[in-house]
Order: sequence, then structure tokens, then C-alpha cells
Amino acid sequence: MKARKGKWENVWPGLFLLAAVILIIGGALTLSFLKGRKVQTEDIRAVEKIIGLKFTPKERRLMLEDVRNHARTYRRLRHVPLANNIPPALYFNPQVKEIEKVSSRTHETSSLSMFTPTEVKIKRPENLEELAFYPVTALAELIRTRQVSSMELTEMYLNRLKKYGPRLECVVTLTEELARKQAKQADEEIAAGKYRGPLHGIPWGAKDLLATKGIKTTYGAAPYKDQVPDEDATVVKKLEEAGAVLVAKLTLGELAWGDVWFGGRTRNPWDYEQGSSGSSAGSAAATAAGLVGFAIGSETWGSIVSPCSRCGVTGLRPTFGRVSRTGAMTLSWSMDKIGPIARSVDDCALIFQAIIGPDGLDLTCVDQPFHWDPEMDLKSIRVGYLKKEFDRDYRNKKNDLHTLEVLKSLGLELVPFELPENIPVDSLSFILNVEAAAAFDELTRNNLDELLRRQGRNAWPNVFRQARLIPAVEYLQANRLRWLLMKEMAERMKEIDVYVAPSFGGSNLLLTNLTGHPAVVVPNGFDEKGHPTSISFIGNLFAEDKLLRVARAFQQATDFHLRHPQLKE
Repeated sequence: MKARKGKWENVWPGLFLLAAVILIIGGALTLSFLKGRKVQTEDIRAVEKIIGLKFTPKERRLMLEDVRNHARTYRRLRHVPLANNIPPALYFNPQVKEIEKVSSRTHETSSLSMFTPTEVKIKRPENLEELAFYPVTALAELIRTRQVSSMELTEMYLNRLKKYGPRLECVVTLTEELARKQAKQADEEIAAGKYRGPLHGIPWGAKDLLATKGIKTTYGAAPYKDQVPDEDATVVKKLEEAGAVLVAKLTLGELAWGDVWFGGRTRNPWDYEQGSSGSSAGSAAATAAGLVGFAIGSETWGSIVSPCSRCGVTGLRPTFGRVSRTGAMTLSWSMDKIGPIARSVDDCALIFQAIIGPDGLDLTCVDQPFHWDPEMDLKSIRVGYLKKEFDRDYRNKKNDLHTLEVLKSLGLELVPFELPENIPVDSLSFILNVEAAAAFDELTRNNLDELLRRQGRNAWPNVFRQARLIPAVEYLQANRLRWLLMKEMAERMKEIDVYVAPSFGGSNLLLTNLTGHPAVVVPNGFDEKGHPTSISFIGNLFAEDKLLRVARAFQQATDFHLRHPQLKE
């Protein structure tokens, strides 16, 4: 029996075609509307070249009135103000299956073993400024034993920030008044026996996309250089609760891209003629230069890995959803991550433990425990390496191959590991562009993007504009492919706990930012010009303990993280 056709059956193809056009041409066609000229069929025909589709004259006429209506709809919607911190009603979850919930009790480790794993007692140096390059683990022991006061450390770092910060162009705002208040309180509490833990009294710097109450938070960009939040970011609150002392707001490339900000270009402390890379430019440079005990950075696509590599410091990019982003500038709702930048893996573990956990505001942030055991049996961790990437010819290959030899000498059996190759990862990168363009929509619509310093092809103003010509359909299709990538990656990661990768080259950096996997980047040598090089370790979702343990083992077997640059005033 022949089925009877429903009345909607012939309508759906036309609706799908209409949707494909409406979701792409809003920006271009709205301009025609706002200029007083109605959208015409030739406008739709012109857009077809951009979206890679071909419609018939009849199809164009059918969709014309609805496209005009949507242009009017966009105009009405734009009358509703949307602050940067307003998320879309969609949330990214890196988990493709439920992760087994374990006890929320954190690993108990004595202070002495945590601070001095080698059991060498730390004593105050004669010259206090030598502490500038001490790791947090050592500074914490000196403060805990009251050999050094938080106020002494704070004044020392403030002096260094004033002395070297201008030349490095790494400081946006010194928070002197707040720092002295917090340091004084820390000293009083410790003297009274109220020691909060290893970050108590430790001076730190915040990437200037973290909101600080009553203190400018500029995003590194001229349109926001006078912005003063009325509340602290969650990470800032958590570090204050841990007793840390905020001494400076540090530079970032404008709107979290590169090392150029409204006040200059942040410099690499190892070579002032070279930028520090970004976007966590000031966080990495200030840490490498001994201007802060540690710093907080953020990564969307390499913004912790890249400046840490350039400046020769250690950085942790946590699993997506580990650290609340409330109060942090949004660039990409589905890719932004906040993490520590410090002088050692041990430092990163301490800082990470203080900032993780949900706050009830960032709905992507989940409650997963972190069990840090710095003496975990290395042989219990399955370690792979990206064989294809190590086999190719590239810069700094010698240092990377040496890293593999060091790991083997520690008794680790490195197994070849390959990333998924059935999905064109590079072709998914416009996911970031679309979300960033939405996050800073007001800059494009109000021509405030003209205030940004960088105006070339590879700069935000151009990216924001061209992102408006990416169809919403294609954005969703890319995220569907992203889901397949996540599933494939989860399947492959069943075979290992951690893998080693060159920090740059290939698809690894973008891929793991898209899938939300954590990474640790550590210095692994120097190039022929004396610039630091790095190696990256990538771990399973919410398994930072094993990831940090492997990175720590490499760091303990080498001394690259102990070296520091000679600074110029």
C-alpha cells in the first residue's frame, strides 16, 4: 500500500535551505537593512559563494521575506545588552562517559615531605633577594617555620616588579595596598598558629583577565583599560582563602591573543628583543624573571603552553571543567581553562589543589577530587609518546629526544601512541573564532575593535568580522565532529595514562584543547641562541595526579627548571 504524503513533507527541504542561509547572512544582510535598503535576492546569491551552497531563483524568492524578517529580529535582539560573562544556554562537557566518582578526601601529605621532598632543610639565605627564584615549596617552608615573613617576601617582590617590570612590560597594575594588607594578615595568623597551608603568605600575580574587586581588570585591551570590577573572580577568592598575597595584575596579549597589549609588548626575560609569547604573557615572564612566587594564566589554544615554553617555566593546563572561570574574561565558553604557572611541577600541584572545584556559578565546573602523591610508583603509570611527531624533522628535536631518553632511564617503558587521524582537526579551529566573536560582539558592532592595537589579518578585529560569515549550521556540524574526536580520543587513552609530545607542531595542541585534556609543559633545554625549549605531557581527563607525577619525575632528573635569566633594568 502506498503511503500517503503528509502535508509537511514537501515543506521540510525548503525550511532546511532557509535555515542554512538565515544563520549565516545575518551580519551582511543586516547591514543592508540598517542602511535603509531592503535585502534583495541578489544579496542571497552573493552569500551563496561564502557558504558553499547553490540555490535556485525560486528558492531565493521563497526565503527572501523570512531573511528580511530575521534581519529585523537581529536588530531587536541587539537592543538587549549582553556582558562578556553571560554564557550561552549550551555547556561543553569533555566527558564522553561518566567518570567513576572517588572519595572526595584529598591525599594527606605532611607539610615537611611536601615542601622538602629531598629532606634537605631549607634555611634563610643571607641575601633575601635570592628567594626571588625559589620555588613555592621552599618559600612555604621558610614562611611556615617563620624564618621569613610574608611581608619581607612581598616587599622584595614588589621592589623587583618596580625594577624589572617596566623593561619587561609585564605589569599592568601593582596591587601594593592590597598586598601589604594581605601579607600583614598572613604574618599575624601564622604567628598565632593559624597556618592555612603552603600558599599562606606567598606573593602571586594574576593574568589581567581575572576580575579583582576595586582594581582595574583590563583584558590587555584599550576598550577595557579603565574597567573596574565590583567582585573578585572565583580563582582570586580561592587563593585569598589559601592565604596567598596578590602583588600584581600581569599582562596578557589583548583579549588573550599574543603578547602585544595596549601598553606595549611583553618581553622574554631570556632575550629582551623577543616577545614572551602569549597570551599568558606577563604571567610567564614575571614568573621566569622572579617577580612573583607564582602566577595564574589561562589557555584556550596554547596560551599557557606557548609562553611557558618561551620563558622557560612550568605550566599546568587543567582538564576543562576543573577550575571555575567565574569572573574571568570569556574568550571561548567551550575551550577556556585556567591554570597555574610556576617554577616547578610541585608548585603547580600545590596551586592547582587550591583553585579546583565548583563554585555553583560556572556550570561547566565539576566536583572531581585531586589526589596528589608526589612519590607515586612511576611503574604503575602507563606512558606513551607521539612517535610520528618525534620521528619528523623539526626545531629542537634533539632536546625532545633527550627527554625520551631521560624518561626511559627512570624505568618508564614508552609505548608508541597516535592521535586520531580520521577527523581534520585543523578544520575545527573556527569553533574558537565563532565563540570569541560572540563574546566580543559589541566591539564589532560598535566599531570599538578599531581601538585594538593589532589590526592585521591574524588579529582579533579581522577574525571577529569574518567569523560572522561562518554559518551557525557549520559551527554545530564542527561540534558534532568534535564529539566524534572526543570519543575516539577517549578510546585511545584507555591504553595509556600519560603521553609525551613535542609542545608544538602537528595537531596535538589544538586537538587536546578541543577535547579538554590536561597538559603539563616543562622546560627541557635551550636552543642554539640560548632560548628555553619545552616538552609537553598530556594526561587523561581529571587524572592530573598521574600527569604531574610523570612530569615531576623528568624535572627531578634534570635541572632546566632551576636555571633563570640574567635580567636588565
